[in-house]
Amino acid sequence: MSLRNIELVLSPPEPHFVGDGFRVHNFIPGGYRADMQRMNPFILLDYGAKFYFPPSDHPMGVGVHPHRGFETVTIAYKGRVAHHDSTGQSGVIGEGDVQWMTAASGILHKEYHEKEFSREGGELHMVQLWVNLPAKYKMSVPKYQSLANDQISKFTLEAEAGIVEVIAGEYKGMKGSANTFSPIHLLNVKLNKDSGTDFTFPAAFNTALLVVEGELTVNKTEVVPSDHFALFQNDGEDFEIHTENGATVLVMSGENIHEPIAAHGPFVMNTRQEIMEAFDDFQKGKFGVLKD
Repeated sequence: MSLRNIELVLSPPEPHFVGDGFRVHNFIPGGYRADMQRMNPFILLDYGAKFYFPPSDHPMGVGVHPHRGFETVTIAYKGRVAHHDSTGQSGVIGEGDVQWMTAASGILHKEYHEKEFSREGGELHMVQLWVNLPAKYKMSVPKYQSLANDQISKFTLEAEAGIVEVIAGEYKGMKGSANTFSPIHLLNVKLNKDSGTDFTFPAAFNTALLVVEGELTVNKTEVVPSDHFALFQNDGEDFEIHTENGATVLVMSGENIHEPIAAHGPFVMNTRQEIMEAFDDFQKGKFGVLKD
């Protein structure tokens, strides 16, 4: 066994609003120890911890905005979010669902509270992760992978310890539901009381976890509370987690894309020239049309 140790545990940063509908803690990029290059291929992690939105006849959210050069992965734990985009796609991300959007060469979209959720009010609890694309795929055709919860591969742990939802990559031989452009493992781990499990990822893969519910002990020593983010060193392959009272944990591990990163707002490319081209293409309407 080659133990992988924790490098740091991050408390949730001060929250801010994206639009008027998403209150988030931004863990990635989170300073030099969790910046885009260190965390590559995971280049942004906005965590919407549980937050109550009162009933409203006007669905809150974020208006039309562009993306190019990466993918967005939206995971819903509580609440429902609707979306529309410039390719004509639309839908609802409900509790337990995952939306994997490949922005690639460029897309306009908007995200907002689903109509009935907005009317009723309630808790919203979500994650949005940005996944970098290798240079050769950054200008590929945009696409969606909409994964309803019943479409996500699920590995049942022994002794009624819980389940692992294999969103991408694999876990103990079970293949994930999403296709990726580079090697990525993305797992939703749902543990029952007094239970745990173990993981093995290549040492070179950048690896982290986010405690969505409950509290964890990692490698029998390091406690990671609810709403905290733990970044692992690249010093081994194996680690284990355990919870006394039950926990939900998002585990991510991916091969570093060893290419330059040039990022500005909603565009993540390899050079500043490509960023300038993205702004130019956006202003010329090459991302399509979507009304706010």
